[in-house]
Amino acid sequence: MVELRAAVIGSGFGGLAAAIRLQSSGVKVTLFEARDKPGGRAYVYQDQGFTFDAGPTVITAPQCLEELFTAAGRRMADYVELLPVTPFYRLVWPDGETFDYSGDADKLESEIRRIAPDDLEGYRRFYKYTQKVYAKGYDELGAVPFLRFWDMLRVAPNLAALRADRSVYGTVSRYVKSEHLRQALSFHPLLVGGHPYRTSAIYTLIHHLERKWGVWFPRGGTGALIRGLVKLFIEIGGELRLNTPVRSIHVEPGQRPKHFVTTDAAREPFDLVVSNADVHHTYSKLYQAEPRAMPMAHKVERMTWSMSLVVIYFGTRKRYPELAHHTILFGPRYKGLLDDIFGKGVLADDFSLYLHAPTVTDPSLAPPGGEAFYVLSPVPHLGTAPVDWATVGPKYADRILEALEEHLPGLRESIVTRRVFTPADFAHELGAHQGSAFSVAPLLTQSAYFRPHNRDDRIPGLYLVGAGTHPGAGVPGVVNSAKATVSVIQKDYSL
Repeated sequence: MVELRAAVIGSGFGGLAAAIRLQSSGVKVTLFEARDKPGGRAYVYQDQGFTFDAGPTVITAPQCLEELFTAAGRRMADYVELLPVTPFYRLVWPDGETFDYSGDADKLESEIRRIAPDDLEGYRRFYKYTQKVYAKGYDELGAVPFLRFWDMLRVAPNLAALRADRSVYGTVSRYVKSEHLRQALSFHPLLVGGHPYRTSAIYTLIHHLERKWGVWFPRGGTGALIRGLVKLFIEIGGELRLNTPVRSIHVEPGQRPKHFVTTDAAREPFDLVVSNADVHHTYSKLYQAEPRAMPMAHKVERMTWSMSLVVIYFGTRKRYPELAHHTILFGPRYKGLLDDIFGKGVLADDFSLYLHAPTVTDPSLAPPGGEAFYVLSPVPHLGTAPVDWATVGPKYADRILEALEEHLPGLRESIVTRRVFTPADFAHELGAHQGSAFSVAPLLTQSAYFRPHNRDDRIPGLYLVGAGTHPGAGVPGVVNSAKATVSVIQKDYSL
């Protein structure tokens, strides 16, 4: 039997997961990465003894990662150590109220009883609802490809019964009355690029997912997890090519079409391509010479894309002992700010922030006595707010650091190193359409069958993984996209 050759474009979590699954299935895989390090959005910056994870920092559903090692006959524990994070998040409001969000039922209910005692029973009913949504939306459908409209019709009654047409915030509000608690239970869509008032209630499953599986952080940072996956991939025979951007892909017709992948160094034939690149970049750039790609390029341009981010990576020469690993700092407006970001395309004067302090869990990521951070602020993508980020970015970053000083006294004078990443960087360095940070937005009308498919409908041998296909963004989402996509490839090629 002739060995199949697959090109995987992009070494983010989705690309690595697909490459490992394919290589474990007997396919000869070459993994192309444009940058000098693997990881995609999970890139790593190092400066003056500080290590900064560029992207994903919330690791949930570790079993989907364990599956990758199991598929290759290995144990994840031999490659990376996951450390528990507790509390999962500390939420802080402008009025001084705080909420430690954890997976321990007693501690979580104690916090609810403290800030909203009348909502405790409502929360318990909400949690039972999230268990049902998790069972259907994650366990049953999270790694199942939706390639035909019938696939959507088949699950429609279940989605209707769970009222997937309602928003996350709207659903939470049916169970609890405290505005603080409503925000505490509805912010999760922002972690995958969604507006809590518009994202389907299916995403309430994240609450149960976290309580069931916990929130984790790899020792050595998310980059250590990427290195473990790369090591696994190479050990089982895969080939990784760094600093090798794919310039174009040409499809040569035939009973088994060949995809000729062109880089600066070569033009090579492959039996199939799995793209972990931005979905718009895949169709409009990589396959721009292929007429069958253009309808999809135009379609995804018309879709609603997620917001972008301004991210500041900074290290300090001092420690802040009262920190939580993950802190959500809500601004003075919740819905108003979200509407500015997602609808009006306004770069508002106020902001809500996510502060990541990994040295709380792993002090080795900073020099002795120092702290490593990143802070991100959701902002409109370039399509709705064409901001000159080269000019605005540094000033916006200064305002964020000034605001953080209220929570981290003496912050600015203690900063040793800092780096700012803006929507323009998402566009230029990551090829993200409109500088979107999470690809196609997680709306009900852009989910499952209505999302770009795991297997292209028009181009034989082209498959997608990552945030732009089913099931969507987030580490479990993109890893499960690879599981769904490879299941289709295995069926298509009788692996």
